[in-house]
Amino acid sequence: MSTSIPFVKYHGTGNDFVIIDQRAVAYIAYDQVALIARMCRRHFGIGADGLMILAASDEADFEMVYFNADGGRSTMCGNGGRCIVHFARELGIIDAQTSFIAIDKLYEARIEGDAISLRMPDVDSISRDGDAYVLDTGSPHYVKLADEAAHADIVDYGASVRYNDRYKADGINVNLLTARSGDILVTTYERGVEDMTLSCGTGVTAAAIVAHKNGAVSPVAVSTPGGRLEVSFSEKGGDYHDVWLTGPAQRVYSGVWLG
Repeated sequence: MSTSIPFVKYHGTGNDFVIIDQRAVAYIAYDQVALIARMCRRHFGIGADGLMILAASDEADFEMVYFNADGGRSTMCGNGGRCIVHFARELGIIDAQTSFIAIDKLYEARIEGDAISLRMPDVDSISRDGDAYVLDTGSPHYVKLADEAAHADIVDYGASVRYNDRYKADGINVNLLTARSGDILVTTYERGVEDMTLSCGTGVTAAAIVAHKNGAVSPVAVSTPGGRLEVSFSEKGGDYHDVWLTGPAQRVYSGVWLG
């Protein structure tokens, strides 16, 4: 494998990613955990919440392969999905609409001006853990309603849930949700990053659905520490379908990894 790796850096409402186009050259093997973690490491590497590989696909426009900042292969990333769609358009792979493979599922996305909308998985199972909600929106999420002051403690609180006996084996993403006038506030502690991220697309989606169960109406405007997103959906009998996550995606810079 080459150690000279061209990449682009993206962010979606502060959730930042390294993206590598591997359609022609396999720069990174999927089991190179240490290399991926080194590239994502802040201050010593490029620095990112995760790394994505854009690969060729015979079934769709492209394939998205996602890795957490710790180098481990992970489940779906909503903001990452929106960012890789923007990159695919820059590469000329797609135009205003696309379908792509991620985690062996087909995802749809559309581009309207500066907004990237990603269709998220249907949600047909929401359980309770005490006063919190547990649901899967492409990744597993724990969502707890809290007052706004509690968000300052998301790292300590998130770690206490993620590493408790119920969740520590597989991990879970932990969200605090506060309903406000005109929007909801969400902060997320992400497994694999093991810290708060400025935004989490699957977490925002999970929180918007929980907010709906507590009186919010679709589309739900969501504020995160990194910016604002919107989640729309249809609900019938407690099941959520036609779920769309919408927000900006921005290319920050491109470079070559020489490490």
